[in-house]
Formats: sequence, structure tokens, C-alpha cells
Amino acid sequence: MTSSGQATNRNQRHVASKKDGNSTGTDSHFKPTTELNQETIEYLLQHPDRSGPKGKTLFELADERQRELNGGKLPKWDVDKDNTPEGMNPFDDDPIGPFGNALLYSFSLATLHLTLDVVVYSQYREDIIWSEIFQRAGTVFPIFFVLVYLLHAQICLRFPIVRNLFFLVVSVAAGCYMVYSGNVNGYFYVMKTAPPVGALWIWSVFEMSLPYALSSILAVVGYLLWNGFEFF
Repeated sequence: MTSSGQATNRNQRHVASKKDGNSTGTDSHFKPTTELNQETIEYLLQHPDRSGPKGKTLFELADERQRELNGGKLPKWDVDKDNTPEGMNPFDDDPIGPFGNALLYSFSLATLHLTLDVVVYSQYREDIIWSEIFQRAGTVFPIFFVLVYLLHAQICLRFPIVRNLFFLVVSVAAGCYMVYSGNVNGYFYVMKTAPPVGALWIWSVFEMSLPYALSSILAVVGYLLWNGFEFF
């Protein structure tokens, strides 16, 4: 093919490309507009569908698939039931275990013992001897550790009613003794016994379920009013 023929073909392609470009340019029949028709307005104003899924959920599909794989038998898990193994806490509610709980609780109770010791000293306007206060807090720390560890073991957690009844008896006894000792005994005796008994009382109330905790508080208040004591 001659050079003049190649030039002619290029010119033809150039003209054709210009025509194609003009078909999408300003000479096109498409014209933008800001007007909305009634169908578009109704689509924009319609409320979202909140009626829930119309078909099966992913859990139901997975359950059906698992049954197919098991030959029609029920799977080991069921989305509508509690799948926690017997004797274990659901969703790992106690991840640190009895040892971690014992360490955390005993440290908190030792701090509470120290606080109550300072409060009692201040109530009787005695000079605070910090060395003795810290020594007594350190003495009760291992005792609280052993108590918390034993009462947070799995064997105790399996019997919640018995556990609540135990703490109910301890809390009522400790609370009534605190009221009696504060109204009858001398200040030196109260200074020695109030911090450990008070810490034991507060811990027992904290460990119980709400109905048992309210019952223990009502029992101590009833004992206070029945004997005409003062709560200091």
C-alpha cells in the first residue's frame, strides 16, 4: 500500500473518532436535570424495612448444614440451648480461677482491714501507730487468702444455695457482733476486734446474692432495734 493510501486511512479514522466523541459531547440528546418525578420522591421517602429477616438466619443455615453432615442427627451444639458443659461457668465468667480471685480479694480485704483500723483509731481519738496497723493487715492477708480460695473453688460454686446460706450465717453473726461489741465492750477491745470482724462482714454481704444480702442487713438492723443499741 502506498504512503498516500495510509494517510487517507488515518484521516478517515480521525474523522470517525471525532464523530464518536461528539455523540457523547454537548450535542448529545442526554440533558441533565434537577427535577424529581413522583416515583423518585416516593422511593426517597419510604421507611426502611425493620420487620427482621425474611429468610433463614446464618445460625439456622449452619444448623441445617451440620445436620446434613451428621446424617440427620442432632449436632452437638444447639443455638437455642445453653451449650456450656456441666459444672463450668458460661462464657468463661471466671477466667482468673480461684487462685487469682483469692489473691485479688485478700489484697482488697487487707486494705479494707487497714482502713477500718484507721477509722476506729480516729473515732476514739487515739494516735495512729502505722507500724501496728500495717502489721495487723499483713497478718490477716493469708487468712483471707485461704478463705477466699476455698470458697471460690469449683466444688463450692456448684452448690450456690449452700454457699449463700453459709455467707448469710457469717454476715448476720459478724454484723450482730459488731453492734453488740460497739455498745457493750470498751474502746480498746473494739479497736482490736472491729477491723477483722468488719472486713469479714462486708465480704460476706458482697459474696451473697441480692435476696440473701438484703436478708442479712435486715437481720442486723432488727437486732439493733430490738436491743435498743446504737449504730456507731
